[in-house]
Amino acid sequence: MTTMLNALMQDRRLALPRRLTLWLVLLAVPTLMLVWAGTAFANTQSYRIVVPARDILRGEVLGETDLTYADVAGTALAPATVTRFETLTGMQTRRALRAGEPLRPDDVRRPVVVTKGQSVTMTFTAPGVELSAMGRAMSEGGVGDTVTVQNPVSFRMVTATVTGPGTVRAEAAMPLTTARRK
Repeated sequence: MTTMLNALMQDRRLALPRRLTLWLVLLAVPTLMLVWAGTAFANTQSYRIVVPARDILRGEVLGETDLTYADVAGTALAPATVTRFETLTGMQTRRALRAGEPLRPDDVRRPVVVTKGQSVTMTFTAPGVELSAMGRAMSEGGVGDTVTVQNPVSFRMVTATVTGPGTVRAEAAMPLTTARRK
């Protein structure tokens, strides 16, 4: 009987360490696997992005001295973040920008050279003919932007492309036809 009792005591002594080992394995292995998977799939590459060197007010035109580079981890990089100076230099801010904050293309626009309500010179060019007339801008835009211009005589709306301060190039609304003799 004592041998049986001794055997049971030994089994109980061994059972506790076995149980502890089993619990440690059951808790530690999934945790270690999650840590390993997180580091295996993490984007550890860093990217160089353009950020304001100082706080910039809305409407300011950006120069190279207003911008600097910053390094950002790949996991913290937002889509469409600007990475080149050339994209922002000479552009006008649409909103106030904070120093060190990543920039998106939507944060800037071409500098406005035609404002809403401004009198503009419209030019229209066709083969052999160049016409110019005054109009009133119904929207604002920078060089290369499309704006709507109202002809003050006919009150017609014309789509035009901004070519410079106070000047636009009107686009043909309909194809030109020539008169024919009968």
